Amino acid sequence: MWEDMGMQKNVFGEPLELCGLDPVTGFFRDGFTTTDESDYGSHTVCAVVSAEFLAHQKSVGNDLSTPAPQFGFAGLKPGDRWAVCAPRWQQAFEDGAACGVVLAATNEAALEYINSEDLIAHSVDVPPDLSELV
Repeated sequence: MWEDMGMQKNVFGEPLELCGLDPVTGFFRDGFTTTDESDYGSHTVCAVVSAEFLAHQKSVGNDLSTPAPQFGFAGLKPGDRWAVCAPRWQQAFEDGAACGVVLAATNEAALEYINSEDLIAHSVDVPPDLSELV
């Protein structure tokens, strides 16, 4: 049913690009939005989180900003890349709090929950290493 982890595709049908390593993201904590049948949340959207998105997620019980050291999680801050659950991103979109999306690093499996036009409307082009912007 699921493709080989290294062969999963992005929303363009191309090889999935890295989402983020600082912090290390992904359901499998491999930096990618790879998924399989054990990923019930569908951590398939490579989001560039905003303060508004983080506040929204906290308000609906998905606190991504508070550190949880027992899980090795430092908490997210605006501008971090994170593999977000597709249904959670869709919920934020419907509530007017969607954040940016890196399409090349967003798994095509996200399209099971999110309209491609909505993802495209929120696309951002942010390099994985922000020092490239200096």
